[in-house]
Amino acid sequence: RTIRVWLKRDSGQYWPSIYHTMSSPCSAMAYHHDSRRIFVGQDNGAIMEFHISEDFNKMNFVKTYPAHQNRVSAITFCLAAEWVISTGHDKCISWMCTRSGTMLGRHYFTSWASCLQYDYETRHAFVGDYSGQITLLKLEQNTCSVITTLKGHEGSITSLWWDPVQRLLFSGASDHSIIMWDIGGRKGRTLLLQGHHDKVQAICYIQLTRQLVSCSADGGIAVWNMDISREEAPQWLESDSCQKCEQPFFWNIKQMWDTKTLGLRQHHCRKCGQAVCGKCSTKRSSYPIMGFEFQVRVCDSCFESIKDEDRTSLATFHEGKHNISHMSMDISRGLMVTCGSDRIVKIWDMTPVVGCSLATGFSSR
Repeated sequence: RTIRVWLKRDSGQYWPSIYHTMSSPCSAMAYHHDSRRIFVGQDNGAIMEFHISEDFNKMNFVKTYPAHQNRVSAITFCLAAEWVISTGHDKCISWMCTRSGTMLGRHYFTSWASCLQYDYETRHAFVGDYSGQITLLKLEQNTCSVITTLKGHEGSITSLWWDPVQRLLFSGASDHSIIMWDIGGRKGRTLLLQGHHDKVQAICYIQLTRQLVSCSADGGIAVWNMDISREEAPQWLESDSCQKCEQPFFWNIKQMWDTKTLGLRQHHCRKCGQAVCGKCSTKRSSYPIMGFEFQVRVCDSCFESIKDEDRTSLATFHEGKHNISHMSMDISRGLMVTCGSDRIVKIWDMTPVVGCSLATGFSSR
């Protein structure tokens, strides 16, 4: 139930300088560096605002916002509008005025709202929920309008990242996958990334180097190269019989009766999307250009078309050595912080992995 500020001492070790005990467990946090304001969401639905002194040795309570009726899942602060925007397990997004502390507006969803990203220039909010859906909203002073909904994940949305420069939205989910949504392209283009073996807990896109950093619950850390032309994964085709050998699937009663054969189980080739039987898809292969970093089912003809160089990985994988529940990046210094379910906070120097030069904005420490 505490919020702590850790300072790096002359010894090189981090020690807490101040801490504050909350009335309810803390579930989300947003820190605004320039104004040194911290907004802390709690299990009871309230958001508390604090102001940190210049030397980081004092924390002053500012006010409490009655934002939600249940656990706060994500918070963002917009200084220009003086709004604190949040999502919660009461299935809503709320935005409140930080000057008056009053509620400006709310919008409800059908599932728990689990994560949030906000475009400060256009006032668009992206909200992921537990049903696997992402909703794009346009927030006004006292109302909002739904622009569109994005559906592609088979599990709850666990993390979002919005890049306002390239206008790309990245989403991670409990189905172990990441999807890149090309919002700016307006063509509905999506790229699928599969390289984790547990739910994706956090993502961060580094626009300068065109790299995506993702962390999963099993401690996996992936750095994806997004500075290449990737292929979209195909839509899965539906058919009553194998699209290779034309043998009927088990629900195709008529063809089974006509041909006096037993129906087969339906599978899908991840490369071409065709509905195929097990005998026509006996091979497995990675195909990184389509986002498949580990081996997936492909039909036999697609397997023959994949060259050895096509299997070259387009991501690097690292071991966090604790079950990561949260991650944050300081892109300007190439530093990453991970928090684990083991209650350990780790600080990582990511410059060897994501680049370190004046051209990328990183500098050696």
